[in-house]
Amino acid sequence: MRYIENPYDCPVTRAMSIFGGKWKPIILNCIGESSLRFGKLNQLMPAISNKVLSNELKELETLGLIERKEFKESPQRVEYTLSDSGKSLMPVLHEIASWGNSNQAKKIVIEMVK
Repeated sequence: MRYIENPYDCPVTRAMSIFGGKWKPIILNCIGESSLRFGKLNQLMPAISNKVLSNELKELETLGLIERKEFKESPQRVEYTLSDSGKSLMPVLHEIASWGNSNQAKKIVIEMVK
């Protein structure tokens, strides 16, 4: 995990220190209100490597944003769900998704890939 120095106690900096980065918001959004296994998360995010996904899930669990549940089965089954803290981020992620679906965001992406 990488903590962002925050000498002025900025709330946006604090939030980005917790759930910012390339993959954490996407992982949280994919899990949403459901319970997902590692393989399904990997399917939903084909651009992420297994190692990075595993590390991000561990960090999100350490931060208390997701819960990991192991089932005593063979082969072993593990599912990830949002904790109450993770669920509290869903309205924020929905707003980010809404902006990402806007014409402004689409125009920016078109310029980025030129």
